[in-house]
Amino acid sequence: MEAVVEYDYLIVGGGAAGLSLAYHISQEPRLRHKRVLLLEPEAKDKNDRTWSFWADKPTLFDGIVAYEWGQLAFRSPGFEHVFPLKRHRYKMIRGLDFYRFVRAALADNPQFTLLQTTVSGLENRPEGGAQATTPLGTFTARYAFDSRPPELVPRPEKHRYLLQHFVGWEVETDHDVFDPTTVEFMDFRGEQHHEARFMYVLPFSKRRALVEYTLFSAELLPKEAYEQAMRLYLHNTLGVTDFRIEAEEIGAIPMTDHPLQSRVGHSIINLGTRAGRAKPSTGYAFKRIQEHSARLVEALATTDNPPRNSTNDHWQFQLFDTLLLDIMQRRGERTRDLFTELFQRNPPERIFDFLDERTSWAENLQVMNSVTPWPFLQSIWHVLRRRPGKR
Repeated sequence: MEAVVEYDYLIVGGGAAGLSLAYHISQEPRLRHKRVLLLEPEAKDKNDRTWSFWADKPTLFDGIVAYEWGQLAFRSPGFEHVFPLKRHRYKMIRGLDFYRFVRAALADNPQFTLLQTTVSGLENRPEGGAQATTPLGTFTARYAFDSRPPELVPRPEKHRYLLQHFVGWEVETDHDVFDPTTVEFMDFRGEQHHEARFMYVLPFSKRRALVEYTLFSAELLPKEAYEQAMRLYLHNTLGVTDFRIEAEEIGAIPMTDHPLQSRVGHSIINLGTRAGRAKPSTGYAFKRIQEHSARLVEALATTDNPPRNSTNDHWQFQLFDTLLLDIMQRRGERTRDLFTELFQRNPPERIFDFLDERTSWAENLQVMNSVTPWPFLQSIWHVLRRRPGKR
């Protein structure tokens, strides 16, 4: 006989979004009496990814930041510069450190129950609340928070669909190669092949770094193509003749302007990529997930209900994302020129604030006036006619 258990909050998925919300709840004294169930099918006992982000104020997870940097380099054929960061620091957290940190905090907290199981169904109940169906039984809660990957039915005639995809190697060299004070944020000096392609390097010491070949495009490459590009970069650009691969990272993050619901019915609230927390034009998600979690928890603690507008997204930044996605989809190689102009004509602090959607109208105009207008004007036309541009 199935067990029917009632909780206040049910969190489906124990990755970045689900664990972040759980941790934010655990840190809110006004929610200490709430019973929370977290359902996750995997053990989360491997370092399956890293998250990087910039920040200009303390975060809840500063204690597990593995590395941080005070300088950022941008490189393209026509412009190279190393920027000292003023307000911000660029930070990296390893996935396994995050999983262990949050799970340890929840294990010591009696209000949380963690179960390793799959969820075959999640639905609103007619009488109120939500219900999750699992092999271990049926679980109900007043609210459910769903962080599973989004289930999209693509409509390419209306929306834009790209991926930020990459393969990365954590490499060790036999001689000094890297500058451990400086993130190689975007190195566009390689061939673009009608797409946006760049190298991204997080240096941990003079002889150890994470080197990633990153693309913004619709199709994945064969794995050997990423590996060949990294070998050429290490050998031809950095002068590395011998290196060891200590770890590997592979990923593909959806970048789309397809509408993603923040809520389903009266009792299911979406999280993470399912709620559009991966920024459509860059793929960065970790800090947006934290902001979303904080907004949800503050409303739950204050009103006992999630906020009506759980993400607080603003239409003008959604438009900027759509325009850049349209350019990437039509003329991916132009992305290099646009980012070159951005970094030539703006301090990185303004660019970070713009990507964080914290800039004023006046600052937005400064950013938009710093790039060649014609590609954006073309994309505005495609937006007005409600059809994505094509090559």
